[in-house]
Amino acid sequence: MADTAPRTMIRTHGRKLSTLGVRPSGTRHPLVATLMVLPLAALLTVAFGGWEAVVTQASSVGVMLGR
Repeated sequence: MADTAPRTMIRTHGRKLSTLGVRPSGTRHPLVATLMVLPLAALLTVAFGGWEAVVTQASSVGVMLGR
C-alpha cells in the first residue's frame, strides 16, 4: 500500500490540471472538432458522389420509421 504514492506521482508527472475552463493540451471541445471536420466531409461527399447514398439512406430510415 505504501508504494502507491510514487506510482501516482509518475502517472501525473508532466500533466497540467485544467484551470478556469482551459483544457489540457491535446484535447478540444467536441463542437470544435465537429466544425473542423465538416468541410472535409462535405468535400469528400461531393467529390465521390456520396450525396445520393446519404439521401437514399435517410429516405430508407424515414420509411422504416413510418414517415
